[in-house]
Amino acid sequence: MKEEYIGLPLVKNETDHQFELTVEGHTAIIVYKESGKKIWLIHTEAPAELEGKGVATALIEKTLAYLEENHYTLVPLCPLVVAYLKRHPEWKRIVDPSVTNL
Repeated sequence: MKEEYIGLPLVKNETDHQFELTVEGHTAIIVYKESGKKIWLIHTEAPAELEGKGVATALIEKTLAYLEENHYTLVPLCPLVVAYLKRHPEWKRIVDPSVTNL
């Protein structure tokens, strides 16, 4: 994660069911669904103003850290999250055992 994003807060917006990271006045999101301590990451989106700046990666990293700290198991449905997990297999430790395609 780029250093300028480390101090930015991750917001779990429970009303809209999305994790949010706001950078330069623009908000990138990961849409989720949860049931108990199992969470599905469905879709990641960054506004055009943030594309190519590493914001989506920072959002994914902060979200994975949040999930681990709060004892969730992850079902990654978003292609960006799946690709991130394939590049960073150490995060498979929080993936739900039902997921077999990583």
